This record gives sequence, C-alpha cells and structure tokens, in this order.
Amino acid sequence: MGRDTAVSRPGETFADRYGPWAVVAGASEGVGAAFTESLAQQGLNVMLLARRRPVLEALGADIAERTGVQTRTLAVDLSADAAAKEVIEATADLTVGLVVYCAGSDTVFEPFLSSPVAVAEAMVQRNCLTLVRLSHHFAPAMVQRSRGGIVVVGAAAGFAGAARMAAYGATKAFDMVFAEALWAELHDRGVDVLGLILGKTDTPALRRLEHERGVLASEDDAPEGADDPAEVVTQALVNLSNGPTLMAGTQTGAIYQSVGSMTRNESVTMINEVIVSAMGS
Repeated sequence: MGRDTAVSRPGETFADRYGPWAVVAGASEGVGAAFTESLAQQGLNVMLLARRRPVLEALGADIAERTGVQTRTLAVDLSADAAAKEVIEATADLTVGLVVYCAGSDTVFEPFLSSPVAVAEAMVQRNCLTLVRLSHHFAPAMVQRSRGGIVVVGAAAGFAGAARMAAYGATKAFDMVFAEALWAELHDRGVDVLGLILGKTDTPALRRLEHERGVLASEDDAPEGADDPAEVVTQALVNLSNGPTLMAGTQTGAIYQSVGSMTRNESVTMINEVIVSAMGS
C-alpha cells in the first residue's frame, strides 16, 4: 500500500489523517500484529496493547528498528474493569489519531453452561465495555481535529447465535452495531469508523484451538479455508474511509447475504452447521 491509502483530503497522507499515534488493542499476534506492522509501515507511531509483556516488547522493538517509527507497549488485561483507565493513563501524553480494537477472540469454545459465568462476563468486558470506554475517551479529540479513525474488529459469529459461542457471538453482534452507530454519528465530523467483520482467519489463536480439538495435526498447519491476516488488514486500511462495515475475507460477505435472506431460525441453524463443520462437535 502507498502512503496515500484511504486519504480523503487532497495531499493528505495516511499518517497526516490518522497519526501521529495509533493504539492497537490485541497487538501481540494475528490480526492485531498485522495491523501494527502495516500501520508502522504507513508511518504511524504505535502503542501496542495485549497481556503478554515479553511478546509485546519484542514485537515493538522489532517494528521500531525496521520502520523507524516510535513504539510503546502496555501489558494490560482488557477484560479487567480497570483496563480502559490503564490505557488512558498510558497514552495521556500522546496524540492518538487511530484506535484499532481487535482483542477478544474466543479461545474456549465451550457450551455456555460448561464454564463459570465469570468467563462470559470477562468476554463482555473485553469485547464491549473496554471498547466503549476507549472509544468515548479517544473520539472527542479526533472530532475536535476533524480527523482520525476507529476500527472495531468483529466476526461473522455475530451474524446469528451459535452453540459454544453464546457470549462471544453476542459481543461481536454488539461490536458490529456499535461501530455502525459511531460511523453514523462521526463520519460527517471528520472521523472514519469501520466495523471490520472477519470470517475464518489464520491466526495463532485459531491454530491452537483447532489443534486442541483435533482439527489440525499441528499448530504449524494452516487452517483450511482461512484468510491471511495481512490481506485482511490491507482490505481494512484501503477501505477505512468507506465505513460503516466491511465484510473481509473470502467467505464473510457470502455468509452475511445468506443470513439476510433467511428467517432467524434458519440463520441460527445454518451458522451452527458451519461451526460444527469447521470445529467438530
């Protein structure tokens, strides 16, 4: 991608519009790491957020050395009630022009009643409440500058309810509608908002889950039919100013269209069949 990707004003570079700093939640691997790499290549300084401090620090140092941008890291559990406060304090001296929120994959994939309710509560906190709090904090300054952006990474799991994904699917439905509502409120005020809906994507988390469930023989194997995170991120950044929602990858749009033409009963049945086929019973 060139430096003029997703530009909405003559002569304005990507870094002009969305810099100087980006905050990427869930930056340690997968789609979050791909966003971090791509944004740094576009000239944005990046604050990396995730739980694993050593991984974050190694990734941040590597990106800074290769691209010349500044990086910071914050090891934070985004499912904790104080997470947003920690992020806000850690970025108090930064001008943040872009927030990418891609934390919150489902690493459990168990029936709702098989886990303590705290597991579902943590999912809601991470995927919904922390996102709402950070958006409410960072968006006003973007509006004041009449530039900036927010990317909310959702998932096809939010299209309809599915067994073993009760809380996860519900939070991703929230994320999609929340991003669309923010777009409706902010896009005429200079702030681009994009709800990025992912289908099956080749991330370390998916490889671990499919290996644990016997779908993959090894975590070194790529999940069948999964999209490349780097390609998904490229789609997102090219379309950042074209919100509110982007169905990324090879199958997500087709699934969404199918769901839209069905009754809710049919939609739930279809989504469950897709999940069972992909992950096993």
